[in-house]
Amino acid sequence: MTDSKSMKKSESGELQRQAEKEVVMRPAVDIYEDATGITLKADLPGVSHDRLDVQIEGNNLSIEGQAAIDMPEGMEALYADVKATRFRRSFTLSNELEADKISAEMNNGELTLRLPRRAELQPRKIEIRAS
Repeated sequence: MTDSKSMKKSESGELQRQAEKEVVMRPAVDIYEDATGITLKADLPGVSHDRLDVQIEGNNLSIEGQAAIDMPEGMEALYADVKATRFRRSFTLSNELEADKISAEMNNGELTLRLPRRAELQPRKIEIRAS
């Protein structure tokens, strides 16, 4: 008979092994920077907006998604080039970005995130007065 401590240890060890077995793909991400901020474009084929999770915790931005492969009724897949349907990617954000003003848009499997730079750090034109 096992006590509850050793049972908990074996359960947590099993969960850790399952997490290690989970295959996760890193989506390709293009990053563009301009004077007003940064734009991220992530390729997430097969991921719909309701199967996508974008979160910010502190200065970490994480993107997670689950692709849904719909099979026609009465058919079954015999072979697939892709071994995983879960996407995961994370980024560390600079303090010059306004995390609470990030916008996201999903279109045809491409996630576009716009991360604006703080207003006081954006370039501005200085007016010159004639004397």
